[in-house]
Amino acid sequence: MKIILQRVNRANLTSGEYKSNIGGGLLALIGVGKGDTEYDAMYLARRVAQLRIFEDGDGKSNLSILDINGEIMCVSNFTLLAVTKKGTRPDYFEAAGREEAVHLYELFVTEIKKYVKTNVATGSFGNHMDIDCSLNGPFTITLESAGRDHE
Repeated sequence: MKIILQRVNRANLTSGEYKSNIGGGLLALIGVGKGDTEYDAMYLARRVAQLRIFEDGDGKSNLSILDINGEIMCVSNFTLLAVTKKGTRPDYFEAAGREEAVHLYELFVTEIKKYVKTNVATGSFGNHMDIDCSLNGPFTITLESAGRDHE
């Protein structure tokens, strides 16, 4: 799995009639790859929750989303698994199939809710979404489960 985390002041998402929004916290773009497991989803949820990327009173990145009671928006994004090594058109052969991706995305959301007790918003899986956000920083981090020790 691959996650792009962005610190945000707010984020608003619309997809047809579906709408969700958060105040200050994190926008998490989540890509599920072939071979990813439930352990990957659980591992990354814990990492996202515990990652110290918010500033303390001294301006140092010492606080997690839990410490600031921040909110999080989780959005599925298979294009994170794009392969662009050849040609000019991205290839998505490393992205998981829909059934597998939905399962692991939903597991990630379930797991993050165990940590983040404020608003956990979601996107509309597999649909076009418009996301309007105010970046805080900007502060953007990539997290991947590939290469880690499995539990």
